[in-house]
Amino acid sequence: MSPELISILVLVVVFVIATTRSVNMGALAFAAAFGVGTLVADLDADGIFAGFPGDLFVVLVGVTYLFAIARANGTTDWLVHAAVRLVRGRVALIPWVMFALTGALTAIGAVSPAAVAIVAPVALSFATRYSISPLLMGTMVVHGAQAGGFSPISIYGSIVNGIVEREKLPGSEIGLFLASLVANLLIAAVLFAVLGGRKLWARGAVAPEDGGTPGKGGGTESTDTGTGTGPGSSAGDGTAPAAVALRPDQETGGGEGTGVRLNPARVATLAALVALVVAVLGFDLDAGLTAVTLAVVLSTAWPEDSRRAVGEIAWSTVLLICGVLTYVGVLEEMGTITWAGEGVGGIGVPLLAAVLLCYIGAVVSAFASSVGIMGALIPLAVPFLAQGEIGAVGMVAALAVSATVVDVSPFSTNGALVLAAAPDVDRDRFFRQLMVYGGIVVAAVPALAWLVLVVPGFG
Repeated sequence: MSPELISILVLVVVFVIATTRSVNMGALAFAAAFGVGTLVADLDADGIFAGFPGDLFVVLVGVTYLFAIARANGTTDWLVHAAVRLVRGRVALIPWVMFALTGALTAIGAVSPAAVAIVAPVALSFATRYSISPLLMGTMVVHGAQAGGFSPISIYGSIVNGIVEREKLPGSEIGLFLASLVANLLIAAVLFAVLGGRKLWARGAVAPEDGGTPGKGGGTESTDTGTGTGPGSSAGDGTAPAAVALRPDQETGGGEGTGVRLNPARVATLAALVALVVAVLGFDLDAGLTAVTLAVVLSTAWPEDSRRAVGEIAWSTVLLICGVLTYVGVLEEMGTITWAGEGVGGIGVPLLAAVLLCYIGAVVSAFASSVGIMGALIPLAVPFLAQGEIGAVGMVAALAVSATVVDVSPFSTNGALVLAAAPDVDRDRFFRQLMVYGGIVVAAVPALAWLVLVVPGFG
């Protein structure tokens, strides 16, 4: 049995054990990386640790730390109420506002994970307050980021268009952008309809001070486990729990209750969030390091508000994601991903090779870099694109959609940020929901993208 096949089978075993025995998948993946890396790939410790996602570790810790402080001192409550006032109480519009906001950020040049890191914590705090399905809100944020992710001036768009030009393939910058925009917009519309959006419309407008029983961090004190259910709501229907009217000027400390009036700590936290946006988008600073720095400044100034914040960092999520991505790094180091791609590229039937490449892009991207996998797969498609039976524009667009729409997976950077940012949910259940939804996307979207973009022969 080849080393590459062994490494894939071990990954399957990790999934099975984690699912059936409730063991943290990240811990299992670290053990698998050690075993496969040492015994099969002949890697030393440095070679194994080369796959550790240090940048993602800092992003997850930094962003969840900063927003734990924001929840503790009531800043996210203030933002939620401001958002309700902005849409005149129409809660059903908020998921679309978040979709549009992340889409606009990535379209003008923000890296997709940076946009999600900025928007997701506020969006999911809003979902908790108003009993909106966190799965709906989180996926709307991620799909919004991907909807704008291939504009001609975006990071993803610039990289993919550069690869196309380097490989001397026909390209269409606008066609690539529209393919991703339309695909993610359609998916978002389906999600909105399926995950309670219609009943959100039926709720009509709510007062900004409505939103359920006040609990820790200003969230809705409920038994919500990631499905939008809570006390007083129907299971998964997106309806609100019985509202407790609170005075708009009600003041609370330490994050208990629903504080909506600005005080020095909240003003400073809002300034920190603005500084995070400016630093990441304006100066291209690392989102994780910036968030940690801002969180430390706030903690030093208001230690009482920030005392519990370190404990609220999503450590189990950090272990999960870092472990799995370390194992994926071992797979890349030993050539498993290249081995699979080259095997598909050598198939003599262009249309079959095209759909298989789309699936490889989706599966690998669910665990690894979306742009990285596109950079590897587009050159593999060059030989059969040169035959003229498949349009290059459609093939590149299909690969781009397949490799990025799966970023809702909890193992991808965007999905991990959503999982880590969700307050007051059963994280294990929310993780399973994201994993199931990510699996559905991996199974369905590449085939649909191939059917719509590749089979007609665009380009």
